[in-house]
Amino acid sequence: MIIYDRLFVGGSWVRPDGPELLDIASPHDRSVIGRAAQARPADIDRALAAARTSFEKGDWRLTPPARRIAVLRRFNALREENAEKIAHLISLENGSAGWFTRAGQPGLTRQANAYLRAAEEFAWEETLVPSDPSSPVRSVVRREAVGVVAAVIPWNSPFSSATAKIIPALLAGNSVVLKVSPENSLSMGFLAELLERVGLPEGVISVLPADRETSEYLISHREVDKIAFTGSTRAGRRIAAIAGEQLKRVSLELGGKSAAIILPDADLDTAVAGLRFGSLLNNGESCIAQTRVLAPRSRYEEVVTALKELVESLKVGDPSDPDTFIGPMIRPDQQERVRDYIRLGIEEGARLVTGGPQIPEGLEKGNYVTPTVFADVDNSLRIAQEEIFGPVLVVIAYDDEDDAVRIANDSEYGLSGGVWSADEDHALAVARRLRTGTVTVNGASIAFDGPFGGFKASGIGREYGAVGLGTYTEYKTITV
Repeated sequence: MIIYDRLFVGGSWVRPDGPELLDIASPHDRSVIGRAAQARPADIDRALAAARTSFEKGDWRLTPPARRIAVLRRFNALREENAEKIAHLISLENGSAGWFTRAGQPGLTRQANAYLRAAEEFAWEETLVPSDPSSPVRSVVRREAVGVVAAVIPWNSPFSSATAKIIPALLAGNSVVLKVSPENSLSMGFLAELLERVGLPEGVISVLPADRETSEYLISHREVDKIAFTGSTRAGRRIAAIAGEQLKRVSLELGGKSAAIILPDADLDTAVAGLRFGSLLNNGESCIAQTRVLAPRSRYEEVVTALKELVESLKVGDPSDPDTFIGPMIRPDQQERVRDYIRLGIEEGARLVTGGPQIPEGLEKGNYVTPTVFADVDNSLRIAQEEIFGPVLVVIAYDDEDDAVRIANDSEYGLSGGVWSADEDHALAVARRLRTGTVTVNGASIAFDGPFGGFKASGIGREYGAVGLGTYTEYKTITV
């Protein structure tokens, strides 16, 4: 049993405003695996007051960038030393299969290193060359911290979402209040322990698990200068409205319904092996999952059969079992949401190739669903348009390349996508036509030096690398 009965506010563990602890349930069998304090508005007030004081005093924002980089490099090393524990905690509370949480640890290192490299090369201050050589005026352009950042993250990949925000925000000299999901109270409590050890000044960082109502209190607070949010498009719209009314800076990484285009010349074994990860990572609870598989009519049944065989070969079960590929959904309501979508797909007339709404045999005590593939899906169906956030794939036929691009772009979302082809240059040409923020060719991993984010309803702004770091700064021009 893991217990966090204090909240991490401004670098110190303090008693919460409410004495009650939330029971954290295992997605595998719904047993209580931990208890944790949850923040209330009074705790938000304390955290923001500490953040504002630390920012105005300037102990961190006026620290030279090289020293800030050194502190965050120390944090990254500390996280690497504890990678196994982090992976275990996320599996325990999220139900993510162990292969996924362990495989994600090197990615966290690459993500952090990309930010650190960007900070080392960042133009924190530069003098512009006058366009008129005879002018006696010169301009000094500075990149300075925005202020107090409210970073709000979802439950599905807590460490990745947290570090994607707090590392660049801190590198830029901001003070940060990180609001995490109640379900992640254990792993994020451990994140707070790591942050406590790296030597940040008092008040610079808080880590607070809290419910949706308290989250809205945070983002609406007058002491917040910037909101950095990852989560659903519905919540993102609400946050954007609040930010617009108050003229807060805002970045939003939202939902997706990504398409994987299998071109006629693609090696199907390679493509399906790649979609094992690209479409079904993290139990399907991933915003970048390529859950719409677009197949040429000439190879349609071949693709459907290959996906059926893939899905039926994957072990569903206890996330701590090394042979498990797909674990449970995080909560019972998420389990029911996914099962309802499977029922909806059947009602909409899609062909159920494998899976279904039944709970896998022997796993009735947990939040499990049966991985499912639908064929004969028209892109207008709700199962093809709405983000299900579970292991449910739809296979859509296309006539030619133009038709494939049209179908892929026929979505309110635009976060990710993939193209599979034996001709890499041809795949790249197709990728350029997709209205989405990131595209992988033949299963390539997302690079952390390049910007990550979405078109359309998938968000505003970008994370990762120099572009992501820049979103936590303001421009100041000094004319001399």
